[in-house]
Amino acid sequence: MGMTAALFDSHMHTPLCGHATGAPREYAQAALDAGLAGICFTDHMPMPAWYDAPWRMRRDQLAQYVADVQDVQAEFAGRLEVRLGLEADFHPGTERFVEEVLGAHPWDYVIGSIHYIGAWGFDNPEFIAEYDSRDLGGLYRDYYALAEGAAKSGLFDSIGHLDLPKKFGHRDPDGYAALHALDVIAERGLSLDFNTAGWRKPVQEAYPAPDLTRAAAERGIPFVLGSDAHKPDEVGYHFTDAIKQIHDVGGRIVSYQERVRHG
Repeated sequence: MGMTAALFDSHMHTPLCGHATGAPREYAQAALDAGLAGICFTDHMPMPAWYDAPWRMRRDQLAQYVADVQDVQAEFAGRLEVRLGLEADFHPGTERFVEEVLGAHPWDYVIGSIHYIGAWGFDNPEFIAEYDSRDLGGLYRDYYALAEGAAKSGLFDSIGHLDLPKKFGHRDPDGYAALHALDVIAERGLSLDFNTAGWRKPVQEAYPAPDLTRAAAERGIPFVLGSDAHKPDEVGYHFTDAIKQIHDVGGRIVSYQERVRHG
């Protein structure tokens, strides 16, 4: 893929989330084969039992997740840098639970993602029909208000897949809420998950879109490359295109270790 030496894939999952396949070591091997310098596992963190349970590990599986990643760290030591992170959810009212989980282990990197607007899992293909009864402008205003809340919470290092509601092709009709959210993200010193999974979805566009990538770069917000891999052959997916989209607008690519930004 013509990778430069220090590239990381900092968004990937494990079978513990219930909707990914392949052992963690297979993700590491795929990264090695792709010429990456390192990876950071960021599986879906445990949440309260009533929240999104089929799509994430349980609280009593967290220690297993940490052990699984530590096994991979040991196996690939000296060949691939393997880091331990989480994809966390921002859902108002659950912040105390999230804070407890984040305090349970020394994580390298924590993504803050929004997957729900109220009770609606808007990125779940099962519930796509709900878009037909929503005002898109209002939907995006509600979504970006949550993104601002995530940025202000102080819990996260980056905001995950920034313009996720476009996943099935429902694009933001005005864009002002997104720009306001970027202002808040910049003020709070967070990064953005540059998520190449969008190129695998119906919208066929990375998160964030090119115009939002430019707007983020103009605000000095750096990007953390992530494939959002749910199987090993997705590791490093379209990273050459991602690097081009970021570099074309003067953006900066970073990674995290021990919750500290590097690059």
